[in-house]
Amino acid sequence: MKVAIIDYGAGNIASVERALRHLGADCLVTGDAKTARAADKLVLPGVGNFAATAALERDGLRDVVLDRVSAGTLFLGICVGMQWMFAGSQEAEDTTGAGWINDVCKRFPQNAKCPHVGWNQLKLKRNSKLLRNVSAGESVYFSHSYRAPCSPWDVAVADYCGPFSAAIEKGNIFGVQFHPEKSSQAGLQILKNFLEL
Repeated sequence: MKVAIIDYGAGNIASVERALRHLGADCLVTGDAKTARAADKLVLPGVGNFAATAALERDGLRDVVLDRVSAGTLFLGICVGMQWMFAGSQEAEDTTGAGWINDVCKRFPQNAKCPHVGWNQLKLKRNSKLLRNVSAGESVYFSHSYRAPCSPWDVAVADYCGPFSAAIEKGNIFGVQFHPEKSSQAGLQILKNFLEL
């Protein structure tokens, strides 16, 4: 089973690739639409500004991801990759997300220390294939200035100046606002769960 890590020019790709390979995944980093289309699973990592995801459109990757996910391919979005699952973000209002969740990511309140960087606890919302064998209250590593709003598809939320979506599961679409590749054993368990789906 081939896992494609989508390279759109801005992402925490090396550490994600290392974590997946450590777990035994047959994965490759690619910015090529044809290669991504042939993969069995797709991972969209991300750090930095939401505007960087506009490169998906330019490189033909957006249509590939939308087509493959529509056909049932498993997708995991990490940090900005999860935010891309939404309609968009206030961070880059001219850049369109996938729209799988019809809401917009917003900045933390002006009085918040931003970005939100460091370990924070997960509050589990319901049973989840992605979070199998992850304990309630487990701490994971975040680094972000914009947050995904809570939604009916949350499997975990975190709290920093109010609750926000930390993990989403909607059919074959999965997302985590935190960085599982930097979240010790809990993060590796989450990536392992995705690989085993």
